[in-house]
Amino acid sequence: MNILYLSQYFPPEAGATQTRAYEMARNWVRLGHVVTMLTEFPNHPSGIIPPEYRGKLYERDVMDGIEVIRIWVKASPRKNFANRMLFYLTYMLGASIAGLTLARQGYDLVYASSPPLFVGGAALFLSWARRLPLFFEIRDLWPESAVALGELTHPRAIALATRLEEACYARARLVVVVTQGILDRLLQRGYPHSKLTLIPNGANVEMFSFSPGDRARLRQALNLGDKFVAIYAGIHGVAQGLETVIEAARLLKDEPGIHFLLVGDGPRKASLLELADSLQLPNLSLLPEQPREAIVDYLSATDIALIPLRNLELFKGALPSKMFDAWACERPILLNVDGEARQVMQQAGGGVFVPPEDPRLLADALLQLRQQPEACRQMGLSGRQYTLQNYSRQAQATKLAQLLEAVIT
Repeated sequence: MNILYLSQYFPPEAGATQTRAYEMARNWVRLGHVVTMLTEFPNHPSGIIPPEYRGKLYERDVMDGIEVIRIWVKASPRKNFANRMLFYLTYMLGASIAGLTLARQGYDLVYASSPPLFVGGAALFLSWARRLPLFFEIRDLWPESAVALGELTHPRAIALATRLEEACYARARLVVVVTQGILDRLLQRGYPHSKLTLIPNGANVEMFSFSPGDRARLRQALNLGDKFVAIYAGIHGVAQGLETVIEAARLLKDEPGIHFLLVGDGPRKASLLELADSLQLPNLSLLPEQPREAIVDYLSATDIALIPLRNLELFKGALPSKMFDAWACERPILLNVDGEARQVMQQAGGGVFVPPEDPRLLADALLQLRQQPEACRQMGLSGRQYTLQNYSRQAQATKLAQLLEAVIT
């Protein structure tokens, strides 16, 4: 197959969206397919486009056999509503034009990943203009999630976003969802099961594995000694509620044997840094965003991975990919996400659940886990085995490619 793939976010940006798009495309190329990725100039989540891309409208690149067409977007470090809309809309317009003028191959299909939902707007146009079947991937139900998080409040904007969402579903030959919760919600809304398929998040089990040597090296570099280290590595956004983690660190500030490590960037990073500075916690380190390949070292260097989300009904259908990255590195998880993620964790035997947004219970769980090194080791091993058997990115890409071929032939 020759696939035109639209994902606004893509490496070298870091994040779950970028990783899924890259891993899916890379594995499709390995399977003999041709993939053109239509994405933005790197800027997410900082909102700052690197100097080497400034002054350009587009750039072509090849990454692991993937043809990558990067286009200009109106990025900004100020994440207010107006700037976000400009950011999304300039991608939608630019991708629509680039998909006609720069992506010149004879494609068999358009594959678009949302959110941002406006990726779907470009995909709708390209599917119609180039008379190609559309396949639409849903990683998060938008605008429902934006409304629940308070990021989208204007009734007219919600109505317009819902119309775009429904137009994408109507045009798509197949809607690919990443969690059972999203699939169930779309069934409740009346979409037929025959049009939906579940391809969950997972881990690159070739890249992510425990490294004793990197553990020792990085622990020494970060002056962690023999402390019990809990890590969160990922986007510092509204959904994660990392203020809860910082409050747990405050509750444990007199426990020198426990250390918190927050790695990443995002719209809440500045306020989290300000909060941490005001508390002056010796057991908390906030580090900048790291390349994805370096996250393997950070996971190996720590003892448990924190998987937090805010206490919203919406997140009962979430299945964070960070779970599988941690398990692939044989790290147990401390999960603050109820619902589907909790069920998967229990099936894997890979961690401990603590209700979301409860810093006292989070702190107590870490105190207990520090005293149970063998139990932590076994949970990490169980998580690794479960991920190998059920959530390998390589197997997921193969399954999805087979589904796409079956639909278009």
